Amino acid sequence: MSDLVLAVVAGGAIGLALGSLGGGGSVLAVPALIYLLGFTPVAATTASLVIVALTTATAVPAHARDGHVRWRTGLLFAAAGIGPAMLGGLLAARLPAAVLTVAFGLVAAVAAAHMLRPRPAAADTARPVRPGRAVAAGAGLGAVTGVLGVGGGFLAVPALVGVLGLRMRAAVGTSLLVITVNSVAALALRAGTVEGLDWAVIGPFAGAAVLGAWDGRRLAARVPGGTLQRGFGLVLLVVAALMLIDVGI
Repeated sequence: MSDLVLAVVAGGAIGLALGSLGGGGSVLAVPALIYLLGFTPVAATTASLVIVALTTATAVPAHARDGHVRWRTGLLFAAAGIGPAMLGGLLAARLPAAVLTVAFGLVAAVAAAHMLRPRPAAADTARPVRPGRAVAAGAGLGAVTGVLGVGGGFLAVPALVGVLGLRMRAAVGTSLLVITVNSVAALALRAGTVEGLDWAVIGPFAGAAVLGAWDGRRLAARVPGGTLQRGFGLVLLVVAALMLIDVGI
């Protein structure tokens, strides 16, 4: 199978997850770029940020029109992550490939465990947002985004729901705003590595992800969120296991 076809298939799947769940798809981008398309771990994390930023930025307006983006909360959450995301981007360029792979595998395993865990009924109840919690959660998410090249939606959605008290649909839409800001911030300090990327692969990958995100938004209206989460959680669990096995863990 050609790299172009692989890029389109992987991009479509990742966009589908981002559009339907507000996260979880970007964590698949890095292993897809490494194992399917031959990118190095550092190049894969940079390319993933480009793909994720483009995908989420185009998905935010549709969610906003539906009234599912909480701008004040999302921008506060994202602002707290800008500094950590930029510092994480600098750190990632200096880490050995094996360390990045292990770290990514562990984060993917955590994301899979979260997606496979049943969501409590209280997850759809709204509570007042505490700015301090938003800042702390946003900073942690930004650091993960910067180092590993993932948008962090698989962490943002549960944080927005469980820590900040947003309803699930609002958390999905707001997480896309947060992911966009964090990804752009992380890319700001990786500008020197962007020029060496294979845009012939990244372009179709990102294009398919953008289209997949639109389909994901429609899919979320038809398929129960729990079913979608469990499906992507199982995929993530397999990816995490394969990455950790690959480095001998």
